[in-house]
Formats: sequence, structure tokens, C-alpha cells
Amino acid sequence: MLVEDLLNHREKLALVGLGYVGMPIAVAFSKKVKVIGFDVNKEKVNLYKNGIDPTKEIGDKGIAACEVEFTAEANKLKEAKFIIVAVPTPVNADHTPDLSPVESASRLVGKNMEKGTIVVYESTVYPGVTEDICVPILEQESGLKCGVDFKVGYSPERINPADQVHRLETIVKVVSGMDEETLDMVAKVYELVVEAGVHRAESIKVAEAAKVIENSQRDINIAFMNELSIIFNKMGIDTQSVLKAAGTKWNFLKFYPGLVGGHCIGVDPYYLTHKAEQLGYHSQVILAGRRINDDMGKYVAENIVKSLIKADKTIRNSKVALLGFAFKENCQDTRNTKVIDIVDELREYGIDPIIVDDVADKEEAKKLYNVDIVPIEKLEQVDVVAVCVQHDIFKGMAREKIDQFFAGDKKILFDLKGMYNRKEYENAGYIYWRL
Repeated sequence: MLVEDLLNHREKLALVGLGYVGMPIAVAFSKKVKVIGFDVNKEKVNLYKNGIDPTKEIGDKGIAACEVEFTAEANKLKEAKFIIVAVPTPVNADHTPDLSPVESASRLVGKNMEKGTIVVYESTVYPGVTEDICVPILEQESGLKCGVDFKVGYSPERINPADQVHRLETIVKVVSGMDEETLDMVAKVYELVVEAGVHRAESIKVAEAAKVIENSQRDINIAFMNELSIIFNKMGIDTQSVLKAAGTKWNFLKFYPGLVGGHCIGVDPYYLTHKAEQLGYHSQVILAGRRINDDMGKYVAENIVKSLIKADKTIRNSKVALLGFAFKENCQDTRNTKVIDIVDELREYGIDPIIVDDVADKEEAKKLYNVDIVPIEKLEQVDVVAVCVQHDIFKGMAREKIDQFFAGDKKILFDLKGMYNRKEYENAGYIYWRL
């Protein structure tokens, strides 16, 4: 049996794609079996080989101590009988799925796999991609027949970047296979590392669908909160206070307004609606939620401008500091951050905001968005401070510290996530605003 062969080091497991998702999986499995960690990015592979974790998910010590065989040589995949594909699945500028990473990975795996291999995809896709798009590529490149010479499965990733509580080991893992035998094998392999256990989905398409609706559900609920925030703001009602009151009911779902960025919540719904449109159905609820969430950066920027007018400040060339640029709290990843929407909109008004984030990857931000990030100790003499990301370093800031950032008597604080005490700041003369 493959599981026994893996445990006895007679066979190897390979991980294709060593990013925020793939690296934790590779390290977890390396504690039990021999693991080949492959990535096409040679620079990244060299960092891992030298005990450096660019993702910060495992940490340098964890990478240095693990026994993953890091490589950028695709032919090493021939040594593995169980191959996990964990590459990103982004969307194009027009919000259609960009399957090129998963297609490219399938070609690479197909060229370098042997008979008897099980290939499991973890990348987020719409139902049908694994069997209808990936399998034909694997067959074409390998010359092997699926179901005869190799098998496929799907197990959607549930990695939550920068979350030290909900990890691979502690979250129930959905697994699926092309047949009962494959499902059983995939389940038993993942059970080696997932302490919370696995859920055996009825089919690969069911598992694919489960993944896209997990984040679509959150997207819709957050969009509802964002819409409420817009409405209550017009009414002069504090949204956080409303949610606190409503939350006393036992079955009220505790979602909160905010910027929805990242690689999952802001992306996965488009995969589902794309497939629905191919079948002739045009989504109403899902895309409505997406439109609301996609417009929140512009909405925040417009309110910053309104607050400047309220404070009798000149709009053009006003100094606005945006605290936080990563796509989520305590995470260095800036890809798909919605803070850039605030930046772009403010620039339309002649404001070039100062971006502060001691957690975010500064080089990545410069490369992706051509923005410079300054350290917080250099921030002073601004007109507006907008705390956009709920980093711990911002949570702990006292009002006296925030006071020092301002140039004049009129202080404007945008506390997007409601981290600070509203009354304290209003009593201190601040113009205070939050979603």
C-alpha cells in the first residue's frame, strides 16, 4: 500500500508550488515521509535551501530544521508516487479565471510522472477543472491513461496566512478521488498529518464546489455588512454599535465590514460565477456582493476627502497616511490588497498618500504597485491617519502616540476596522470615522 511505502521511505511525496499554501503542506508531511519540494522559482528554492522562509508562514528555524528536499529541477518529480499541486489560481483583469498556473503545473507534472502516480490538486478552481482541463493535459504530456496508469484527486487548501491557530493540522481536510480506491488512498495520506481528520467528498466536483462556496459565502456576508455600513453612515448611525446590539441574538452571524482582498475571498466567487455563465446562468447575489466589496476602497477614499473638507483643509496635496498595506492583518503579503484602491482613488484627488506598514513585504509592494512603504517611526505632520489593516502593532497604539502624527489641531482618524474607542477620540476633538 502507498501509505505504508511512504511511511517506510520506499516512496516519496512531492509538492509542486512552494508558496503560502504549498510550503506548510510540504513541511508537515516531511515530519512523516520523504518530501520533494518543487518550485519553478529558483531564487525562492535557494532561499529555502539556506533556511530562509520568504513567506514567514513556517519561519526560518522551521525551514532550516525540516527535511524537505527543495529543488527547481522538474525531473525530480519522477521519484514521487504522490504529487500535490498547490499553485495559485488568480483572476484576470476582467475577473475571468486565470488557469495558466494550474495548466502549466499540469504540463510540468505530466512530463515528469511515472506509472502508478496519484496527482492531487489543492488549487482553488471551479467544478470540472481537475477532470476536464487538468487530466487531459496530464495524459497528453505523459502519454499515460488516467484511471489506468495514474489517478487523480482533489483536496482544496484551507491555509489561512498568518493564522497560527487554524493550521493544516487543525482544520478538517476535504478530500476526493476519481474512484473509491483513489479516495481511500488520498484520505489515508492526508490523515498522516491532519490531526482534525478528513471529510471524504462524494466526488472531485463536489470538493471543488465546496471550496469556491466557502469563500463566496464569506464574501456575500461581508458585502452585506459593507452595504449596511454605507447606509448607516448616511443615517449618522455607528455600524459597530448596531452590530454589537444585533449580535446579542443567539443566531446572528458575526460578520463585520471591511476591505476584502487576498487570494481567496476576493477571487473564488469569480470562479463560480464564470462557470455558471458558461452554463447560461448569470449570478445575481454573488456578483452583487462582489461589486460592493470591490468598490469599498473608492468609498473610503471619498470619505477621506469629505472629512478634509469638513475640517476646512485643502484637498490637493493634503498629507494622508495609510497604516497597513498588506491584504490582511499580521501578514506580509500585499498581493491583491484592496488598500491600493484607496491609494489610486486618493491620487485622483491630487493626494499622494504616505503608506506605512512595518509588516508588509516592501519589495513586493514596490514591484507590484510601484509604491514606497515608510517605517512608522518616520511618520509625522499629516492631516489624516487611516488605519486600514488590523496589524497587532497598530492595535496597541495609544492615542498619545497617534496624536504625534498630526500637524495641526484638527485631527482626522479613519479607523476602518473599529480598533479604537470612538468616544475617546471624539472627546479628544478628533474627526473619527469607521466602517
